[in-house]
Amino acid sequence: MCGRFVRKSTITVIEDEFDIYEVQWAFEPSYNIAPSQDIACVIGNGGNRLVKFRWGLVPFWADDPAIGYRMINARAETVAQKKSFARAFKKQRCLVVADGFYEWRKLADGKRKIPMYVHLREDRPFGFAGLYENWKSKDGEILRTCTIITTRANEMMEPIHNRMPVIIPPDDRKLWLDTSVQDPETLLPLLEPFSSADLEAYTVSKKVNSPSYNEPDCIEPVQEEQQ
Repeated sequence: MCGRFVRKSTITVIEDEFDIYEVQWAFEPSYNIAPSQDIACVIGNGGNRLVKFRWGLVPFWADDPAIGYRMINARAETVAQKKSFARAFKKQRCLVVADGFYEWRKLADGKRKIPMYVHLREDRPFGFAGLYENWKSKDGEILRTCTIITTRANEMMEPIHNRMPVIIPPDDRKLWLDTSVQDPETLLPLLEPFSSADLEAYTVSKKVNSPSYNEPDCIEPVQEEQQ
């Protein structure tokens, strides 16, 4: 799964990386983003826009927005079929802007887990494959939410966790955001594990275990024995 990630790049860097023509949310860096928080996403439709969604997808048909707490991730293997995601998979795809993510590796004793930070070796921002929805309450309130798609782990991630978030390579971003493309046979091949050679992982402080701790030192490497 993907339950925590980092967005540390400036808006200017993100604008350049994702070819943004309109910024609709001026955000600050965040080093420990957790479910239910606002996150920066890229959507297409005539040009890439940087927008704000809440993390935890609430389907348009839901009675209670609390369902979003259970829908922070969608599995690549079933995303095209599941009622909760099928419509968004066809028409409402996005890129969730990130610089890295956390995963917890189980130690040999089987009891303890240590946090690991995973990022691109080039240390630049990237986009998770995401889906978004617009939910409307009985009072007319509009809630814009999204989920991050996960897939099986690549070779680098396997010792850490058996799944990982889908990272869309730059050359595939245009296709992923193109709402005129709705054929699962075209889209599903984009949801493969990202190349191990392009990723790096290292141990970080247990401070990241608390979603309330959000400081730059979250991503500083530490020795495993310091855990």
